[in-house]
Amino acid sequence: MARTKRPAVSADDRESVGAVLRELRRGAGFRSVGAVAATKGCPASRQTIYAYERGGLVPSFAQFLELVEFYVLGTPSGRGAKPEADLRAQGIAAVARALALPAYHVARAWDLIERMQPGPRKKA
Repeated sequence: MARTKRPAVSADDRESVGAVLRELRRGAGFRSVGAVAATKGCPASRQTIYAYERGGLVPSFAQFLELVEFYVLGTPSGRGAKPEADLRAQGIAAVARALALPAYHVARAWDLIERMQPGPRKKA
């Protein structure tokens, strides 16, 4: 079966994802993309992170989660990093925001689930 072309991600969604990732990176204490890419265990290259943050590319949801996890849980607190509790709260907000974006189709999935639910059983 041929694959269908996925709809383009809106500029607003690309900018939203980029802004969320950029703020998380800064909150984790990384002033530059180069610094985070040079950190052991970073799940993306410098060029890829730049592309995400600038809105040129949108990570898959799995890639997005990997970066959020890396920024919030996987890196030592750098100089200028937010307190751990604040960074964790920011990470939670980032994931919640991504789930609401049309780019990741979560709302569409919930709508489909709702439409597929069986109706109430009728008594015979």
